Amino acid sequence: MYAVVKTGGKQYRVAEGEVLRVEKLAGESGEEITLDRVLLVKNDAGVTVGRPFLDGASVKAQILRQDRARKIVVFHKKRRQGYKKKVGHRQPFTELKITAIQA
Repeated sequence: MYAVVKTGGKQYRVAEGEVLRVEKLAGESGEEITLDRVLLVKNDAGVTVGRPFLDGASVKAQILRQDRARKIVVFHKKRRQGYKKKVGHRQPFTELKITAIQA
């Protein structure tokens, strides 16, 4: 059984017991959260697709940690102009463990 959920402007295919990183969500480590924007659920009965979301479907997940990703360096340069600019960025993320899918 798996589901497709939408969070942080992205869509993720999730199954029970899976660990995934998503855009930062509110909550502390160890807290239980519910993702209710479910687009699709596949189980033994078949595939159910929402328009755009499924009513009554949800995915329960536990927050494992809140952290920031590795630094990404953004470097701009214009040749022969003496112009260069270097900026770093670390994107915050939330690591989730999927505990249950309710169709």
